[in-house]
Amino acid sequence: MLKIIIPFFMLFSLALISCSEKSESKAPETVTTQSTDTIMKQFVKENLYWTREPSQSTISDSLITITTDPKTDLWQRTYYGFQNDNAPVLQMKTSKKFFTFTVKTEFNSSALFDQCGIAIYLDSENWMKASIEYENEEYQRLGSVVTNNGYSDWATHDIPSSIREMWYRLSRRNSDYYIETSTDGVNFHQMRAFHLFHGDGEISFGIYAASPVDHSFTAKFSNMEVSECKWASWSAQDTGFSETK
Repeated sequence: MLKIIIPFFMLFSLALISCSEKSESKAPETVTTQSTDTIMKQFVKENLYWTREPSQSTISDSLITITTDPKTDLWQRTYYGFQNDNAPVLQMKTSKKFFTFTVKTEFNSSALFDQCGIAIYLDSENWMKASIEYENEEYQRLGSVVTNNGYSDWATHDIPSSIREMWYRLSRRNSDYYIETSTDGVNFHQMRAFHLFHGDGEISFGIYAASPVDHSFTAKFSNMEVSECKWASWSAQDTGFSETK
């Protein structure tokens, strides 16, 4: 009897040890990672990538230059009927839902529609750009284009052609966005608020420059900064606004 019980007991013990080892081997390793949503990455060279790299450009963490290639532009369908999707855009990706991007532009544009400024480029049919487009020696157009699902709009107002610098401030709150402009980098004024139908997840944003006609100029970008969102939240209750139904 004893000879039968002892081997059985030993086998049972070995089985318990074996199960324990298998159980331990299946236990997942605990890996501590930081969500990209919590990281405020800066607009510096290591984080940037091109959508259509231009023939001439320079990139450093403090200054970026783009020399435009002739006949480059961004536009989709509305009114004019044509589709242009060949302007270079230098961007970084983020999944942060709330942030502000600020940049200073300097330019020597001199041909019709020469332009440089900020952009959110998701794909060819969903994007935004804000810039100054040259018209003539008297005036140029400070404006923005928002393209949703393949159709562009264009909102502008005229400013003197003597202006050769402009600051832009782009803010994000989920899939809603806000653009401000400034001539001194201190006093910013509202340009527009808008919605991107496909701008609620990870996005790409940055700078661009283009010359739609057979011309070229050099645009300079400096004072790039990504910060906490400067576009204040708004609620009807906080402002005493009464909604009508």
